[in-house]
Amino acid sequence: MHKRLKIYGILTSIGVLIVLLQGALVTKTGSGEGCGATWPLCFGEVIPTNPAIETIIEYSHRIVSGLVGAMIIILAIWSWKQLKHVKEVRFMATAAVILIIFQGLLGAGAVVFGQSKAILALHFGISAMSLAAVVLLTILAFEDGRVQKITARVSTAYKAYFFFTITYCYVVIYTGAYVKHMKATLACAGFPTCNGVLFPGFSGPVGVQFLHRLAGIVLVLVLLVLMIWTIARFKKEMILVWTSVVAFCLIILQMISGISVVFTQNELLSVGLLHALIISVLFSNLSYMAMILLRKPQ
Repeated sequence: MHKRLKIYGILTSIGVLIVLLQGALVTKTGSGEGCGATWPLCFGEVIPTNPAIETIIEYSHRIVSGLVGAMIIILAIWSWKQLKHVKEVRFMATAAVILIIFQGLLGAGAVVFGQSKAILALHFGISAMSLAAVVLLTILAFEDGRVQKITARVSTAYKAYFFFTITYCYVVIYTGAYVKHMKATLACAGFPTCNGVLFPGFSGPVGVQFLHRLAGIVLVLVLLVLMIWTIARFKKEMILVWTSVVAFCLIILQMISGISVVFTQNELLSVGLLHALIISVLFSNLSYMAMILLRKPQ
């Protein structure tokens, strides 16, 4: 069922991933002002002439973002019509459209009016949520036609802990984006120490970087507890077991990529982009768990 919708959903999910990575590339290379303070034009031109590398990075990000944004809106409308009998579709379709519009407005506002680092950090967080919404719409298309929906029977305490976990994960995503916009990626030399000390304090760029490190380490522990709890108490709920194991594996990879950024002095572009990719996939994985846990057990 819905073969074309499934294929389109996969393509759209890949498109959102590309936009997300392009956004990380714009931040990493300092290309946010590659088109000056003009939007949607670039230095007042439809196609910039003799563009610098920063202009190419920024303008290509705008073009791809616009195309993928249109793809998301089409996916939302298509899913609404084809899967209107599926409970979660209307919410996911609405969320996908609102998030992509909000993301575009944030990006345009940053170019034309300029924004604080705290607001700019939201841009990446919204991208992660947008990816999750599109991925879940695609999953719902694949699920349609099953005799029974995938549900899980868990305790109220487990649910509460899980929703704390996904909320905290988003906070960690935000702190990571804030580090980049504060240009504090290399504020802490070395690991596990920061500039040779265990506790450098929370002031300035060093404090921003150190806070993100602590938040990331806590997230590793939080996801470890989630995985152990799932395996020990709800091993019959195999979908939760597998997604919790995947979540823990992803956070370990995320930690390794983050440490690699420090020891390579952020010179390897691929490592920095991988760092952004892994945490976004992790959030989508947790969002899928959330959808399952919000369903009434059959």
